[in-house]
Amino acid sequence: MCIRDSFKLMCGIVAIYNNQIKFDKDMRSKCLKMSKKVRHRGPDWSGIYSSDNAILAHERLSIVDIKSGRQPLFSNDKNIILTVNGEIYNHLDFRNSSKIDYKYQTNSDCEVIIPLFKEYGKDLLNHLNGIFSFFLYDKLENTFFVARDPIGVIPLYMGNDKNGTSYFSSEMKSLVGKCQNIKEFPPGHYMTNNDTEPLKYYKKNWMKFDNIKNYNSKKQLNVTLENAVKRQLMSDVPFGVLLSGGLDSSIISSIVKKFSKKRIESDQKKDAWWPQIHSFAVGLKGSPDLKAANKVSKYLGTVHHEIHFTIQEALDSLEDVIYYLETYDVTTVRASTPMYLMSRYIKSMGIKMVLSGEGADEIFGGYLYFHKAPNSKEFHEETVRKIDKLHLYDCLRANKSLSAWGVEGRVPFLDKEFIDYSMNLDPKLKMINSDKIEKYILRESFEGYLPDDILWRQKEQFSDGVGYSWIDSLKEYADKSISEKDYRNRNKIFPVNTPKSKEEFLFRRIFEKYFPGDDCALCVPSSKSVACSTEEALKWDKSFLDMNDPSGRSIKKIHKDSY
Repeated sequence: MCIRDSFKLMCGIVAIYNNQIKFDKDMRSKCLKMSKKVRHRGPDWSGIYSSDNAILAHERLSIVDIKSGRQPLFSNDKNIILTVNGEIYNHLDFRNSSKIDYKYQTNSDCEVIIPLFKEYGKDLLNHLNGIFSFFLYDKLENTFFVARDPIGVIPLYMGNDKNGTSYFSSEMKSLVGKCQNIKEFPPGHYMTNNDTEPLKYYKKNWMKFDNIKNYNSKKQLNVTLENAVKRQLMSDVPFGVLLSGGLDSSIISSIVKKFSKKRIESDQKKDAWWPQIHSFAVGLKGSPDLKAANKVSKYLGTVHHEIHFTIQEALDSLEDVIYYLETYDVTTVRASTPMYLMSRYIKSMGIKMVLSGEGADEIFGGYLYFHKAPNSKEFHEETVRKIDKLHLYDCLRANKSLSAWGVEGRVPFLDKEFIDYSMNLDPKLKMINSDKIEKYILRESFEGYLPDDILWRQKEQFSDGVGYSWIDSLKEYADKSISEKDYRNRNKIFPVNTPKSKEEFLFRRIFEKYFPGDDCALCVPSSKSVACSTEEALKWDKSFLDMNDPSGRSIKKIHKDSY
């Protein structure tokens, strides 16, 4: 079977389970209403399976082989039912293997989960290279198996009601008002009906400093990333790239352009259906990112779309952004607002899939506070912490900002094989000094792919790069919106995850309208940060201890426009 016989999905799922009581028709209707709340994630088709003890619903966004691929998926004997949000990049390895005796019912890349589950049980998760959250129901055994991808690129939430019924959904909003408790299902974990809590399956040696292999091959870094991008280029609909003009998105765009002339689905033997690559950048007029993105686009020869927004448009969209993003984290809301506005433009053009550069800063220590890392051990351990928290920040932003408008985002830097290689690099090669800029090894590996002034451009966080006045105006707006009295009483108003600034207070107040209660609040991170650091990294510099500013401009004497 060739690659073109598969289809890709970035969708929404809802699942309900209780083996102690028999569901009535009202529960099926309840599930349909819950599923409707995530339909923006998959506006192309809806599907549902219901039995006495389990209900699985699916909202589909079709990218490849758009004529087929309805979910839920069924095993040969119809006894295993599966609903999936995501992509399995290495599915052909199993389809073409004679080791697994299974007759495939569809051309779905996700269907491989069924025979792998039959063959390996829970260990199937260590065989997958992809991004996913899925719920699998075994009708004969009346049991379920639910899991989420290692990094948490695809969201998943869980909850229970007073009857002991278990609920799972791609987004928190489906569970509000239905569950007594709501939690984020953690990345790299699985759960069965016999488990009280999710169990961790994603365990890598590089998570401990003493175990890393200290690779130092520049060539392999280049090849590994190119392979990751190629794996993610399958599409039967027009696609594009998010091109901020920063290093990471520019590298991804250059690789996409390199392989854009031929269809990946045909092993690059046939001409591409969409040979022209469309690139998208968003910002205030005259912003740093727009200028850089335009230069990269001209260099690569992409069809470029420069989307301008105004401060007022961004402020007007805040409530929608927080509703769709399901967060009040300051860094995420700041960056998600322009991305949300851009996503609407992308959707209006008929683009259903885009590739982006999320993850590189976490893997290579690209944030400017990494300049302060005292040694390679501290540097590496901070990258591990950052990767571990990606699902709360950049992954959440990229997935939900795009999914709000029915657009799929793919993130090659977070490819399983690329992460494994990159996190085993000698961290000394990643460290920053007077002779080496942040992400030096990545820049060096892609010399010739981009103009030099882009390749060696200083790190600019997305919320800064769209225009410095965006953050400055947002702070001013929050200061005017939140009274001094309310802010003084913030501990009483929000005793859980108490806001640390008026800006966070504003976002939290909007969040509470749609996601009330402590459980929802605890699904959002709340900690001190400087330039997107973890709290642990604040110890690197005495000046950090009294700061709480996620902007890259907060790093004095490092950012060229620091304040």
